[in-house]
Amino acid sequence: MASGDEKYRSLLRGDEEKNTKWRFGVPPNYDVVNKLFEEERTNVWPVGSLEERVQSLVKNFEMEMFHKISTTDFRTIDLNKFTFCLNGRKPLSIEETSKLGGYNPFLQTSIPEEYRYYNAAKETAASSHQAFTATFPRGFALEIIQVYSGPPDIVFKFRHWGYMEGAFKSHAPTGERIEFFGVAIFKVNENDIILGVEFFFDPGELLGKLMKGPCLDGSVEKAVSSCPILRNTG
Repeated sequence: MASGDEKYRSLLRGDEEKNTKWRFGVPPNYDVVNKLFEEERTNVWPVGSLEERVQSLVKNFEMEMFHKISTTDFRTIDLNKFTFCLNGRKPLSIEETSKLGGYNPFLQTSIPEEYRYYNAAKETAASSHQAFTATFPRGFALEIIQVYSGPPDIVFKFRHWGYMEGAFKSHAPTGERIEFFGVAIFKVNENDIILGVEFFFDPGELLGKLMKGPCLDGSVEKAVSSCPILRNTG
């Protein structure tokens, strides 16, 4: 069950979520990743500051994207207007985004299919969740590094990080801290309801770092050695 004193995702508190359909049966518990976040974040934003408000909005948004089955249970977005866009690709509706599920909307790629070690188009929300929670047993923390502009077009830099203490698919754990940075734009209305999001970062940077350890077979090394993008990553 979700922790009763969840500090960073206000939508997990109160009675509003009592009828929510959760993807994994129960509300998520963020105690472990919150500990990592508090130990290693680079900034402690004052409560009520623009940075703290944006960080809260992003954490609540990601919680809903990863853990709610029905889009009608989403409270951070405008269901009729919302679009999701990664690196200038064709925007996705909330139905399309939710159907991909998990990390998959964030790991879309135009790399030829034979070079895709992680193929977001073929993964499910469940398989995506299993892969990353196994890889990062202490969680994959998120912090806002800088906010460049406030609403209605919120532009910010973010950092994601965790420790690869579990295998990523068939790739052995390295124990290293895996982190990447990106920029995002959240378009919101006067009530801070999200109308659209755009993320800009290199998924290959993340996947390349997850593929540094030895593999149980040679399939990944073959893909890396022949792929001009992954070959130069990590």
